[in-house]
Amino acid sequence: MGHASADAQFVPLNIAVLTVSDTRNEETDTSGQALVERLQDAGHTLVEKVIVKDDIYQMRAVTSQWIADPEVQVIISTGGTGFTSRDSTPEAMAPLFDKEIEGFGELFRQVSYEEIGTSTIQSRALGGLANGTVIFCLPGSTGACRTGWDKTIADQLDSRTRPCNFVAMLMKHRTNNSQ
Repeated sequence: MGHASADAQFVPLNIAVLTVSDTRNEETDTSGQALVERLQDAGHTLVEKVIVKDDIYQMRAVTSQWIADPEVQVIISTGGTGFTSRDSTPEAMAPLFDKEIEGFGELFRQVSYEEIGTSTIQSRALGGLANGTVIFCLPGSTGACRTGWDKTIADQLDSRTRPCNFVAMLMKHRTNNSQ
């Protein structure tokens, strides 16, 4: 967990949530809802929440639209990171990244190991940056979304976390794009 700076102020971010699932709808999407609740409880703003089928091109279409939108600073997806024949989130998202956040997947699997043991090796959680937008891709289970937010994402989206977080970079990108 990061260390909070006593003099830094919280900066709310605009976050979009993408649920990747062939079976979930708004009533049954507990993973997406867990992310929405956590980001709002933290003080961030939900820009949009969408559910798409586990289809590379549908995922890329929605994500690309958000990446191009200067109001969307963060995208968090849930689902499609496993090894079944339908799991294709890494294949959909990785080509959109300008830079990969290697440490995100590594840290997620490390903290997940404490909860689910060696089953965590089947998680292909990943993160990246695209057009100044931070993207985190989590597994589809509600527990994985809670773990991902609570133990990795929340601190990195909190401007008070030291020694570093993504907020300053996101704010700089937004300022540069609005000029």
